[in-house]
Amino acid sequence: MAIYTRKGDKGKTSLFDGTKVSKNDPRINAVGTIDELNSVIGIAIAQIPNPKSQIRKELEEIQNDLFEIGGALAFPYKTPLEQLEHRPGEFEELIDKLTEKLPELSDFILPGGGRAGSYLHLARTVCRRAERSTVQLSNKIDPLILIYLNRLSDLLFTFARFENFKEKKKEKIWRKR
Repeated sequence: MAIYTRKGDKGKTSLFDGTKVSKNDPRINAVGTIDELNSVIGIAIAQIPNPKSQIRKELEEIQNDLFEIGGALAFPYKTPLEQLEHRPGEFEELIDKLTEKLPELSDFILPGGGRAGSYLHLARTVCRRAERSTVQLSNKIDPLILIYLNRLSDLLFTFARFENFKEKKKEKIWRKR
């Protein structure tokens, strides 16, 4: 079976219910940004060699969550995501747990560090963009999506810091010029 259909060659695509929309429709933009976030998280996972790593396992679970969110966004009406209601609270608990092990943060830090930390910082920024693209749809989507993405960006920041800490990569502080 070919992966191409040629149906999108004229700048249109279909939502899950068959509704045709432009490929620059805000809903399609949001779905695409969620997909991009998922891909960047995949790159970050590839930088964490230990398959038993708690962060790696959590990132793999997040990738599945993002497919659920992308699917919900691909419907032209609100699609509830009850199966993800617990996730923002889990993210907060994990953020708190990992933050206890990290040096206190008193300044802005520059993204970077080791490979895993750097890709997690990139994932955080793509997550913020995904959040901005879904805000345009806020009255047409489950509000949980915005909460999830907001908390996820905080978690990705914490993961980046933790991976850099594990790799003994010193955080670079932003200095105003």
